[in-house]
Amino acid sequence: MPAYDEQQTIQALLHPETRRSAFEQVVRHYSRPLYWQIRRMVLSHEDADDLLQNCFIKAWTGLDGFRGDSTLSTWLYRIATNECLNFLTRRREMLSMDDEEVQQTLLNQLDDDPWFDGDQAERALQQALLTLPEKQRLVFNLRYFDEMDYAQMSEVLHTSVGALKASYHHAVKKIESYVTEIDSLD
Repeated sequence: MPAYDEQQTIQALLHPETRRSAFEQVVRHYSRPLYWQIRRMVLSHEDADDLLQNCFIKAWTGLDGFRGDSTLSTWLYRIATNECLNFLTRRREMLSMDDEEVQQTLLNQLDDDPWFDGDQAERALQQALLTLPEKQRLVFNLRYFDEMDYAQMSEVLHTSVGALKASYHHAVKKIESYVTEIDSLD
C-alpha cells in the first residue's frame, strides 16, 4: 500500500472518478486516530464506533463543502469534535442529569466496558478526566494523547492558541490535584 499523501488525496477527492477510492484511503488513514479521539470523550466502544461512522458519513456528504482552508485532518477532527460534543449534550439532556451524574454514568460504563482493560492508574486518570468540563477534557485529550500542536487545535476548536494553552494548563493542574487526592486516600 502506498504511503498516504494528503495533497494527492485531496486532489483525488475533487474528481468524481477517483473520489470513492480516495475517500476509502481517508477512512483507512484516519479511522484509528479519530476513533480514539472520540472514544476518550464518550468512553464507550459502541458509542465511539457509531460516532466514527457518523463522522465519515458527514465527511463524505460534505466533501463538496471542503474548501481546503485547513488540512483534511483538521477538518475531520472538527467533525469528530462536534459529533462528540453534540452526542454528550444530547445524552445529558435525554437523561436529565447534572454533570456529576453524567461523570458517574460514564465511569460506570468504562468499568463495564469489555474493551477497557486499564489498570487502577488508567482508571484514576479517566476518573480525573471526567471531572473536567467537556471542552477542557477535549483540549487535554488532543494535546496529551493525540500530541496535536496548539495551532492545529486552534483550527479544530476555533479557539485562540493562548486560550488553549491556558485550558490545557488548568486541566493538567486539576488532574494532578485529583490524582494526588486519590493517592492520599489509599
